[in-house]
Amino acid sequence: MKFIIALAFLAVAIAAPQGDKKPIEIISSNSEMNADGSYSFDFESADGTKVQESGNQKQVGPKPEDIGTVSKGSYSFTTPDGVVLTVNWVADENGFQATGDHLPTPPPMPEHVVKMLADLKAAGLL
Repeated sequence: MKFIIALAFLAVAIAAPQGDKKPIEIISSNSEMNADGSYSFDFESADGTKVQESGNQKQVGPKPEDIGTVSKGSYSFTTPDGVVLTVNWVADENGFQATGDHLPTPPPMPEHVVKMLADLKAAGLL
């Protein structure tokens, strides 16, 4: 069975387009891993792609054993038409949140919903 799976992977690899794409050079690369679980890394490639990330361990729930990694970072790249796009992000107990000028944003909340939520909060129902 393992032989058949390996043969299937080999067939896919051989069938993949080979093209004349050259590897993109990494201009700079740094990384740090600490004993307390914190880390950081960044790199930049010759095509202008930049990535940076850092994180640390944090209690993310009510119990002491609710430990998780919270991270933040950014990446940027240049589109084929020459526009540099940047995404900043945070991943923590509230989930993954990304921001960028090119990312879609939800429409503003209707006024009547804002008022209703304020009224519910004032009544102690939220």
